[in-house]
Amino acid sequence: MPTIRNPILPGFNPDPSILRVGDDYYVATSTFEWYPGVQIHHSKDLANWELVTRPLSRKSQLDMRGDPDSCGVWAPCLSHDGEQFFLIYTDVKRKDGSFKDAHNYLVTAPTIEGPWSDPVYMNSSGFDPSLFHDDDGKKWFVNMLWDHRTRPLLFAGIALQEYDHAQRKLIGPIKNIYQGTDLKLVEGPHLYKRNGKDGRPWYYLLTAEGGTGYEHAVTFARSRQIDGPYETHPIEHILTAKDAPLNPVQRAGHGDIVETADGKTFLVHLMGRPTTQKRRCVLGRETGIQEAYWGADDWLWVKNGPVPSLEVEIPGTRDDSGYWAEQRYQFDTLHPDFQWLRTPETERIFSVGDNQLTLFGRESIGSWFEQALVARRQTHFSYDAEVTLDFAPVDERQFAGITGYYGRYNFHYLTVTAHSDGKRELLIMSSLASHPDGKLSYPDAPVPLPQDGPVRLKIEIRGPKLQFFYAAGDARAAGNWQPVGGTLDASLLSDECGGHAEHGSFTGAFVGMAASDLNGTAKPAVFSDFVYRPVRDPSDRY
Repeated sequence: MPTIRNPILPGFNPDPSILRVGDDYYVATSTFEWYPGVQIHHSKDLANWELVTRPLSRKSQLDMRGDPDSCGVWAPCLSHDGEQFFLIYTDVKRKDGSFKDAHNYLVTAPTIEGPWSDPVYMNSSGFDPSLFHDDDGKKWFVNMLWDHRTRPLLFAGIALQEYDHAQRKLIGPIKNIYQGTDLKLVEGPHLYKRNGKDGRPWYYLLTAEGGTGYEHAVTFARSRQIDGPYETHPIEHILTAKDAPLNPVQRAGHGDIVETADGKTFLVHLMGRPTTQKRRCVLGRETGIQEAYWGADDWLWVKNGPVPSLEVEIPGTRDDSGYWAEQRYQFDTLHPDFQWLRTPETERIFSVGDNQLTLFGRESIGSWFEQALVARRQTHFSYDAEVTLDFAPVDERQFAGITGYYGRYNFHYLTVTAHSDGKRELLIMSSLASHPDGKLSYPDAPVPLPQDGPVRLKIEIRGPKLQFFYAAGDARAAGNWQPVGGTLDASLLSDECGGHAEHGSFTGAFVGMAASDLNGTAKPAVFSDFVYRPVRDPSDRY
């Protein structure tokens, strides 16, 4: 088989759930506070993937206004019962402290493109739910259990309950079927059924443990009965980099398995690629893949595991030409590369047409309720992004521009704004989780701008270094870029700097356009000609 290099889904694509229907493979990944909810990619060969849908795209399915950073849609599970697709997901409303307000839902569709139904409410007892379709026609719902009394280890095990699809509700008793290993923090359950060498069926339970950081792992267990008791795999964790700190693939965990039509087995999993001496994963939690096999002992083993491999043999040959191609975006429609934050009411924050994206200034950048920010994932360690902005602010409470964005307390933002006297200027705003009280810092003095006319803005990232540029007036027409301020730390746009280190910040870096109007007048900012240009730089480790 050809060899590819992990990840298969670069950039912010965590918590993969994989499914094969005929000759088609699908992977669903978490989107957290980014709207629309859940990314589903499609492949024919496990090597080349294309985004085909984000199914949670209307208010009746998902409204995340008020969800804190790294809340929202967690760990979707995609399945198929031979007739239709089932998608289970969590909308997390609170994650910090002793309580987790995590509500689990189910939507269905006849095809992967939809239409996807309105949600069925399942439960709120924990997160990371999945749905297992047994061969006797029964459907089983599993999720981790949260216990607010047992701090610091609030993960109480894996719960099992039957789901009656005709009644559209969970029925019967709830049973805690697995408490995990000494690594703790058991979550991310998936159930499977497979006949053993003796012809008798085994139920297999795959879970994630160790948190989402550098202790993360995929744990495997089995039972002759669906409700247990479950015995743990002889090596406990079939995939982990926790004991291999120099391995290029780190944070390996939260997996799911799939079999090819010719009987090969593969495990998809969450992973990170740390850079800098501080081991920061700027591209967030990505999706990787490993070949696996069933042993004579009826256990699943990862080839060359349990340490994850950077290079893996796969049925298909990957075409990377599109990955390295420059992307020029026009705004007659919004390209599917772009998402926004939390709200289903898009008409309040943006419109597209005439090759322009108009953002209506709302709350401040970093708001958990309604901010006008439209962005795409950072999928390369080094890149250039540039855009033209036409914006006429009247004072310092109106600002718009280009941003490298992770979350409320992690962004670098080059803005066109105005001084209190109405004179237009450029101002860099940075928010760093390490700053006391999460307050903004202004690393450089404002730069005066012509009072009228479009401004070209650029963000340049080379590994850990970020530099802003601008061009206005005749310089814009000539493409004469002028630097704004000094070099900033791009690695701050990472899980490890999100305010909760790698165990509580779950997304990834974005680059995009934002507008705020703290006067409350919804001042429009008009963007055009957005470019994202990948760069191969010597500073990049991968």
